[in-house]
Amino acid sequence: MPTALITGITGQDGSYLAELLLAKGYRVYGVVRRSSTTPYERIAHLVDRIELVSADLLDQTSLTDAVYDTQPDEIYNLAAQSFVQTSWTQPVLTGEFTALGVTRILEAMRKAAPKARFYQASSSEMYGKVQETPQREETPFYPRSPYGVAKVYGHWITVNYRESFNLYAVSGILFNHESPRRGTEFVTRKVTDAVARIKLGLATEVRLGNLDARRDWGFAGDYVDAMWRMLQQDTPDDYVIGTGRTWTVQHLVERAFGCVGLDWREYVKQDPKYFRPAEVDLLVADPTKARERLGWTPTVEFDDLVKIMVEADLARHARA
Repeated sequence: MPTALITGITGQDGSYLAELLLAKGYRVYGVVRRSSTTPYERIAHLVDRIELVSADLLDQTSLTDAVYDTQPDEIYNLAAQSFVQTSWTQPVLTGEFTALGVTRILEAMRKAAPKARFYQASSSEMYGKVQETPQREETPFYPRSPYGVAKVYGHWITVNYRESFNLYAVSGILFNHESPRRGTEFVTRKVTDAVARIKLGLATEVRLGNLDARRDWGFAGDYVDAMWRMLQQDTPDDYVIGTGRTWTVQHLVERAFGCVGLDWREYVKQDPKYFRPAEVDLLVADPTKARERLGWTPTVEFDDLVKIMVEADLARHARA
């Protein structure tokens, strides 16, 4: 039975990855921070099938102990301060978690389980002010937020540990990926949640920023499959994961409100406070390498994904 250790298991990607690995017969450990509360909503259906270990990306000793105690075959580092907007108000904390946290987990692996295989969650936000379109593995990085800068550090420290210590360490440069488990602070889920509340008479409007920004959006369940595939290759390498297609935030809004028969223009208000200090206008992946080497392709179309998310939020609010 292979063993996997997942940081960020309580997040969107961590919960989908845990499901995938359990279905493949893995023993799954999840790293959680000790807390007076237990925010395990996304993994509530899995808690009796996974094992949780206490550690923190800010604490080297706890991470090393977690890796030593579990002796994983695969380590997936999905934990981070992952919201771009928050990285502007908490830039130092973002750097501690999203940048230096990667170094700490790599150090823990190097000392306690050097034969393990390591996955780092890199991000399309590293491309920022894009230098070419579409973006591929060789496209230069130009991050436009503290989050993007921290992710660039995490990406390159992973490459450095791979080349310096001969570790099996890869980075997946994932473009935006969404699901009903996405946090409501992210624009896709913010929109679908607002649509559900407006349809049920619980809200009257939703305030958004730049409606012209374009993103390459896919389904999170597809993207965790790509993570797993990266760690099954003979040699470690980095891969861009995305659909290769883009949609504007306005298209997202039109599709989401259309699912419930409402005219979005009656409910959407643009608010300057939701515009980024440095905007990232266009991100679109070139997933050719992943398709050819990993055999990976996305399975869920964006419009279908939006419908799934709207229906899930409608059901959730109706139950409440």
